[in-house]
Amino acid sequence: MIPPAVQHDPGRAPGHAPGHAPGHAPGHAPGPRAPDGLGRAAIDPAEIDPAELRGATILLVDDNPQNVELMQAYLDGLGCRLLTAADGLEAVAAVEREVPDLVLLDVMMPKMSGFEVCQKIKANPATRDVVVIMVTALHEVGDLERAHESGTDDFLTKPVNKLELLVRVRSLLRVRLLKKQLDALRERLGVREVEDQLPDESI
Repeated sequence: MIPPAVQHDPGRAPGHAPGHAPGHAPGHAPGPRAPDGLGRAAIDPAEIDPAELRGATILLVDDNPQNVELMQAYLDGLGCRLLTAADGLEAVAAVEREVPDLVLLDVMMPKMSGFEVCQKIKANPATRDVVVIMVTALHEVGDLERAHESGTDDFLTKPVNKLELLVRVRSLLRVRLLKKQLDALRERLGVREVEDQLPDESI
């Protein structure tokens, strides 16, 4: 029997007041902008309203508990719901139970690799829009090509850089949430269009 994914409460680290990122006084923006090496995605985290990401769900998948704890600590200030899975099979089961908005997916895992997990997520019409970021220590061109073919949306290399992780997750989550809002709007408009075409029973 596959154990359920573990949910992590997105609270602040002990000793810090709620609503403020650790290490920063209320009313003050976090540190400097990301280095130019991250390209256009390197925006100042202070320019993103954390409220935009509240309610989003992130699934962390890694067979190394220390890696999971590290990413939980990095992402804790986003206000997102964090779920975890210890291998590929747990990850697939977790996605089937509750579709997340973003998956941070380790590549080399027992039972089922990250490549296979990503393929399953992207092959399912109900989950293909879920953002998948592969986290890998692999650097061979063939491995990167295989990840691309499996449908991953982005890559992060180990050891994970906190700033790069936050920039990528924030950027891709915003796109994901905007698309969900657009799909919901299209559905509402579609229902209204159908209703407008129905005959008026009061006539």
